[in-house]
Parts: sequence; C-alpha cells; structure tokens
Amino acid sequence: MLPKVTLPDGSVREYTDGTTVSDVVADLGGRLKKEAVAAKVNGVVRDLTYTLAEDAEVRFLTFADDEGAEVYRHTSSHILALAVKRLFKGVKLGIGPAIKDGFYYDFDYSESFVPADLEKIEKEMEKIIKESLPLERFELERQEAVEYFNKLGEDYKVELIQDLPEDAVISCYRCGEFVDLCAGPHLPTTGRVKAVKLLNLAGAYWRGSENNPMLQRIYGTSFPKRSQLDEYLHRLEEAKKRDHRKLGRELDLFSIQDEGPGFPLLHPRGMIIRNALEEFWREEHRKAGYDEIKTPIILNRVLWERSGHWDHYQENMYFTKIDEQDFSVKPMNCPGSMLVYKTKMHSYRDLPVRMGELGLVHRHELSGTLHGMMRVRAFTQDDAHIFMLPSQIKEEVAKVIELTDRVYNVFGFDYHVELSTKPEKAMGSDEMWDVATNALREVLEERGMQFVINEGDGAFYGPKIDFHLQDSIGRTWQCGTIQLDFQMPEKFDIHYVGEDGQKHRPAVIHRVIYGSIERFMAVLIEHFAGAFPVWLAPQQVVVLPITDKHHQYAQTLVERFKEAGVRAEADVRNEKIGYKIREAQVQKVPYMLVVGDKEMEAGQVSVRERAAGDVGSMEVDAFLAKITAEIANKQR
Repeated sequence: MLPKVTLPDGSVREYTDGTTVSDVVADLGGRLKKEAVAAKVNGVVRDLTYTLAEDAEVRFLTFADDEGAEVYRHTSSHILALAVKRLFKGVKLGIGPAIKDGFYYDFDYSESFVPADLEKIEKEMEKIIKESLPLERFELERQEAVEYFNKLGEDYKVELIQDLPEDAVISCYRCGEFVDLCAGPHLPTTGRVKAVKLLNLAGAYWRGSENNPMLQRIYGTSFPKRSQLDEYLHRLEEAKKRDHRKLGRELDLFSIQDEGPGFPLLHPRGMIIRNALEEFWREEHRKAGYDEIKTPIILNRVLWERSGHWDHYQENMYFTKIDEQDFSVKPMNCPGSMLVYKTKMHSYRDLPVRMGELGLVHRHELSGTLHGMMRVRAFTQDDAHIFMLPSQIKEEVAKVIELTDRVYNVFGFDYHVELSTKPEKAMGSDEMWDVATNALREVLEERGMQFVINEGDGAFYGPKIDFHLQDSIGRTWQCGTIQLDFQMPEKFDIHYVGEDGQKHRPAVIHRVIYGSIERFMAVLIEHFAGAFPVWLAPQQVVVLPITDKHHQYAQTLVERFKEAGVRAEADVRNEKIGYKIREAQVQKVPYMLVVGDKEMEAGQVSVRERAAGDVGSMEVDAFLAKITAEIANKQR
C-alpha cells in the first residue's frame, strides 16, 4: 500500500514506497526545503531521512519550533564531541543534549580544558560543518552495542546501555569517524549548522551524582543565522552586566557567605527593597479581601505525613527531633494554613476564606544548584490559600489572575501562561484531576488568555497555572502560580456546613504571585539592571553640596525630604562635584540634587535625573511634590 501523507492544512498526498520525509519536503518546495530541520510523523519527532512506511500525519519543524531548535542543537553537540575527539586523544564521552538556548557535552579527560582550548575546538567544529558530514542512524542489539562501545573504550556509554529497559531500541548515529549512542533525531548533515559558538567550561558529576566522577562540561550554542547568534551573544553580555550577584554586591543589597551557603543575608539597603515589596503585597491583598496569618517554621512529622509531603517531598526537607519526636522544618506553608482553617467551624456563608502568608520555608538543594538569590535553601513565599465552595472555583481563580496581572503590571512585566497537568507522582484519582484541570482551563479560555499545556508538571496534589515573566532583555522567569487542590481537604478532613446542614469539603487554591520574595528581588535587580523605580530604590535622593558652605543647606533639605517619607542622604565628602555625581550614578540613585550659592539663595535645587541627566532648577516644594507623587503612584 502506498503511503498517504496528511499535511497540517488537511491536504493529503500519495507517495511511492521508500519515500522519505525529505522527499516530501522537496516535493512541497519553497522556503520549507531550506528551513525544515525535522518532522513530526504521527506525533513523533523524526529525522528528515526517515522513511515513510505507512500513512502518516506529517508536520515539518523549523528552528523556530522548540522541537526543531532542539534537533538543531542536538546535532551541534555531536559536532562538538567529534571536534573534541579529533583534538584530544584518549577523551571519553559522557552525554551531550540540547538545552534551552544551546547545548553541552560532558567529557572525561586526564587534563583540564582551558578557555584557549575552546577556540581550537570551535575552529575544528567549523571545519566539520564545512565538511557537511551526514548523520546516519543505525540500530544494534543490546550485547552487540555493549561490545561495540567497549571496543571504543566508551565506558560511560556502556553503562547507559546496560541501564536501558530490556525492550529499548538501541540506536546510534554515525558522523564521519565518530559514532555516538543516541536516540536522535538529527539534522541530515553537519553542513546544516550555520553559526556556532562555544561559551564556557564547567564541572559536572556523571549522571548528577556526587558519588560519581567529575566530568568536564563544555557549553555552546548555535543558530541558523550569524545575526541571530550575534544578537544572542549581545543578550548574554547584557545579562552579565545585570547579574544580580554582581549588582547585589556593588549596590550593597545582599550577600551569601561561606557560613551559610544558600542562605542569603539581606543588608540594610536590600531590606528597604524587601520591605517595599512586602508593604505593596499587604496593601494589594487587603484590597482583595485576604486576611494575613503566620504559621510555624517547624511542625511535627505526623502533619507532613498527612499532607503527603513526607512521601512526595522528603528528599527536599530538613529534619530535627524535639522530645524524641520527629519534626520537620517546613518546605511549604499549606499544611499550616489547613490547621488555621480547622480551628473554627465554617458555614457556606463564610466562604471563600482567603488567607495570605509571607511564610519562610526551607528546602534542601544540592550545593551545585545554588545560584545567588535565584536558587536558595531558605526563602519567603508570598503564599495564600483560598478555601471555597466548588461553585466558587472559577470566580476565585479569575480573581487571582486579576490580582496577579495587577501586580506584574506595576513592575512592567509581560508574561505568558502555562497550564500544568497531573505529574507521574501524584495524589488522588484521575477523575478528581480531570475536574480540577478542566476548571483551570475553562477560566483561561473564558478570559481569552493564550496558554500552553505543560504535560505532567503539576504539583503532586493538583494542576496549576504558571506565570512566566519576561524581563527587559527577553528572558523568562516562572514566578506566580495558581494550584487547584481537592486533595488537602481530604487529607486534613476540613469541611464547611452547607445549606443542607451537612458537612462538605471545600476546594482549595494555593497561589503565589512573587513566588519567592528572594528570587523575585533577584529578577527585579536584573530586570531593572539595579536602576530601580523611585518607589523601590533604596536611596531615592542624594543631595550634593558643591562646597563646605552648602553643607547646612543640604542637611536641611535631607531632613525635610525624610519627614515627607523620601529616602534621602547628603554627600558631604570633600570631593569635587563631578566625582560625587559619578558615584551617585554608579549607585543608581534616581535623583541627584546639586546645591550651590544660587540654589541656596533661591531656595531651589538643581535636579539631575538618573537617566535624563541635568533637567534644570526647581523649587524645593515642586520637586517634593513630583517625587512623592511618583512614589505614591509606583511610577516606573
């Protein structure tokens, strides 16, 4: 029977036996012939060299598709491995996957790679690309594969083969003289990769375990156009300038020290930002009908067994003993909220009950995963739990979305939304999960919100809506989440009394907007490059007297600003005014007020804005009205 190919537009074409995906591409022609990197055949991503043996729905993938970019960069990692094998004799291969925005390969080599080696490897990669070597797939029987890679001296590949399921198809790809154990798919030839760049070196334990050998990891990226690579490298340079760890040190906001790895220390200026975020959070939640609570950091093991965390989250928890009983430092706030709800009887008329908590949690993270304030072991979640009637679910989810949108708009964040579904390790029946997932989906659809389904990434107790913020240089950060839960009410036996006088289970929404205050601060530092809007800036005004005789006037202004709630300081050092201005610019102070004879006599200030520079003289009252309005309106 001749294979029939159904295309995305619904059209059907019939082909002869032995037709490959690339033959179909050639038949269709146009830009697709140049841009297709792989295809989805009946839902499975395949090489362009894949032979169509039966009727198939075919959708072609380009670099613009996530799956297409993954194929492109996976091939790039094989080019990297071949280059290293050519240049460094005796090297052994680990793994080399595509990752977000790039790829890497892990190597076991007796000597340490150095940055100069990356230049040599990159040149060899470019040579391999010019050779336009085909990537050819072939399969081996298990024992044959073990013997094959043993002969090559690739011990890590042998281990991977031995760990594969008995019924696994063991496939390899040949690229010139290089053969790799690989499921694919890949580009047809190395020549399809147009622009490649190696980025950096790192250490990585084999298979992520500290008990295994430390390998050397080489990171890189690749693009179909040099202009795309140049744009990406520019973004990387911009990201380095914005690194919150660097700016946190320069602006004296926070530190992480050897005595507490993963436990950030907030300095006075960092606390100003944090307090401003918390005050804003409290203000918005009061308006939205939330009551604030506080729950203990340490609670009994029995509670964590009841909540499911003991079975589903134990590897991330810290433990202690009190009076010979097991306790845990809380990794999440939700069980404490359940206990607060249970302290009194609730009628259906009381619902929804909205409880908010800025709750400190601790989670055990591997030392290699820690990253400034982005990934820490102790952080504060801006948690809230909403207990509601099942009939109130959609309305409450919609209100949370509105509140989240309002908060993100204040900071100037665009965002996209993902709906995460039942994970493999989850509590509750499929039917309960279906009800919860459909409720979240319906709210998103009714609000006309675009969203992506993120299969299997829900919390262990319920599906969730995740908010991914986009910062000022185009990076995304997952911060807010809305989780719908029918499991905890069962686990904690919580209820309300319905109109019928009987006990019923409420539904529960778990949600955060900032996510982690520490991580949100880190995102803000990088988003604003340390140049915070006035309402968040640790120092909002610096008064710069030109000479000693203007010091008193400067101090009088500072006192007046402080009385009005403006964070102001005077720089009375014996330095030239140009030096003081440059220092204030480095510290990213929003307003610099220069005062000399003229300003002192007229009761004015000469205003310099952080971005605009000199904007001229103003009456003190006029400037004070301007800045207090900006602070009150949370102007960006």
